[in-house]
Amino acid sequence: MTTESARKKLEKLKPMLNSCSIKTARVGQDMLGVISSVGKKESCEKLEFPNFTCGVITPETVKDKNSALIYIHGGGYVAGGFGYAKAYAMYLSEKTGLKTFFPAYRLAPENKCPDAVKDCVKAYKYIVESLEYDPKRIILIGESAGGGLIYSLCAALKKLSLPLPLGLIAISPWTDLTMSGQSYKENAEIDPSMSMERLKFFAENYTVDPKDPLASPLFGDLSELPPSLIVSGGDEIMLSDAVSLHEKLIKVGSPSRHHIEKGLWHAYPLYHLTDVSDAVITDFIKELLQ
Repeated sequence: MTTESARKKLEKLKPMLNSCSIKTARVGQDMLGVISSVGKKESCEKLEFPNFTCGVITPETVKDKNSALIYIHGGGYVAGGFGYAKAYAMYLSEKTGLKTFFPAYRLAPENKCPDAVKDCVKAYKYIVESLEYDPKRIILIGESAGGGLIYSLCAALKKLSLPLPLGLIAISPWTDLTMSGQSYKENAEIDPSMSMERLKFFAENYTVDPKDPLASPLFGDLSELPPSLIVSGGDEIMLSDAVSLHEKLIKVGSPSRHHIEKGLWHAYPLYHLTDVSDAVITDFIKELLQ
């Protein structure tokens, strides 16, 4: 898929999603999963929990059986299920040669904040305690809402005095549900995949308090976290969330680096448009696991 064709497909979807229902939002998220899907041969299993399912992708050739990725999907907390998450989890596993877990956490408005966080905690604890993966060999990857969730998950782990993972990769993270950053205005017209109206709708369905640190980790304690890689598109409406997250991480002493790809939009790595984004992410994973 070329950058131009991907942009055109997303631009066609954007008007439909500006004032959509939850049902339409979920259909639209599934459509994005189809657009970003690439055919892979890795096997997929399911771990069943009382309230949700966690997928497990095992690559054909496992490069490091002691290490794993946990991918937490986006969708504004109201959309994106097992099938949507599976598409990028498959890709990550194939590119890295690592087993990749992906919790299909409970969605809003049926399940409000912090239910999604609780589900991610359960999946993480199971991977660490029951499957006996060393947290220092686990990397969290989250996209959009999932990019915020990986930090909310770490906050919850800290509160429970549980060990943190080796590193964090946040792709276009949604970290400020108050949407106070300048990019929400500056990039409103040029981001083909996201709008203020859509995000406000999602936030209202997810939480009654958009400043709750478990919903907006930008307002939480980001100290003593493992190294972060933040990846953003220069045209995306939520760029300010990533910039502010990076700046706050550095300020409180948590290692962070921020890669911005000019001319691209929200969550662009999921569309496999440039080898640069793949290299930035896979090189960071290799660096952490060496």
